[in-house]
Amino acid sequence: MATMKQVAEKARVSTTTVSHVINNTRVVSSDVRERVLNVIQELRYIPSAVARSLKNDRTHTIGMMIPNNSNPYFAELIQGIEDESFKLGYNIILCNSYDDPKKQVAYIRVLMEKRIDGLILVSSGSDAELSQLLDDESIPKVLVDRELTGVAADFIESNHEQGGYLATKYLLDLGHRNIACVSGPQDLLPSRDRVSGYMKALAEAGVAFREDNLLHSDFTSQGGFTAFQQLLALANPPTAIFVSNDLMAIGGICAANQAGIKIPEELSVIGYDDIALASFSTPPLTTVVQPKYDIGVLTARVLVDRINNSELPFRRELLATGLTVRQSTAPLKSS
Repeated sequence: MATMKQVAEKARVSTTTVSHVINNTRVVSSDVRERVLNVIQELRYIPSAVARSLKNDRTHTIGMMIPNNSNPYFAELIQGIEDESFKLGYNIILCNSYDDPKKQVAYIRVLMEKRIDGLILVSSGSDAELSQLLDDESIPKVLVDRELTGVAADFIESNHEQGGYLATKYLLDLGHRNIACVSGPQDLLPSRDRVSGYMKALAEAGVAFREDNLLHSDFTSQGGFTAFQQLLALANPPTAIFVSNDLMAIGGICAANQAGIKIPEELSVIGYDDIALASFSTPPLTTVVQPKYDIGVLTARVLVDRINNSELPFRRELLATGLTVRQSTAPLKSS
């Protein structure tokens, strides 16, 4: 691999001049600049990002931590973040905690050691060590979807309570009254907010909440499959189920099919996220739409603004949700 010294020797300039050409830190005559750039291309010299960061105090690198990359929701969110970051001149280092708070802390320490300019975090639940680490580090950061107590950061999420309300109200408008909810983990704020929306819609319609109609799972297809088995085994099983993400809804539909229950004729199912796979489930899934790509784009912009000006007031952005109606929901059939 070529070195800066070799570039300087072949271009007949000093290493300092090569550095100024690469980093734009001093005016260099056009003929010298062109000569240096031609040699860089000829030798395929790759400047050290670490060395440049030591001089400029910038690596133009953003660290991102997500809970689980097997969830397509995060893939679509990441696409928005990557596209916008690239436009703004930043690269992404992606880490996956697999819902392990300890691994999450370890990875964030690694990212800090890589001298990232900023951090995007979708946390794997609350953790005292994580909160302390982020509080101690002055690095610019944006929290997405899941806020952390005591951490001063920009915060971006979609309106999860509104999403839960829209889903449940739609099922109520179809005539359903025995509506179950398969929520995500109880310790996550988005899960609790979606349940709040579910409860609000039931209360507005004068429908009594049944405790056995609310289950908490883990945002996986297997979790949804198991939850549906439990709900469908009730003495008075629901006629409709609101599920807190599409993966669990698709797993649940599989459980209903195995039990011989027709969807949507005998059971209406509505998911949450509107991942690309939702259009191709059997039947195609009615679901709450999260503006995933838009959240990603906004997240990247907010973080770069914070990197460029640490004195900006912290932003809290709440993006609206919507509803996409497909074939997994239908009006309640009269007995």
